[in-house]
Amino acid sequence: MIARPPRTVPVPDAVASLSGRQLPAHVRDAITEAALCGRLLTSRTHAACPLDVRLEAGGHLHQRIARANRVLAAHNPGLTFGWGDMPGRER
Repeated sequence: MIARPPRTVPVPDAVASLSGRQLPAHVRDAITEAALCGRLLTSRTHAACPLDVRLEAGGHLHQRIARANRVLAAHNPGLTFGWGDMPGRER
């Protein structure tokens, strides 16, 4: 996997909001779904579950991220969600 370059210039919230509103609704929904699944995968609640529950739930979350990534890659390959985008992970 080729990592995208880090953004060195911060984007103001108003500019990010404006550019986000320009995306089609299904792409915005896919971004939201991928971010939600990423937060759930890295949550403490998920880590505290028994192993068999954690593996099954993790598999479902990975499937949801893959489904969202297919939508995002069809629109713009730079929008895909990866491990570097997970909360609490170093980029």
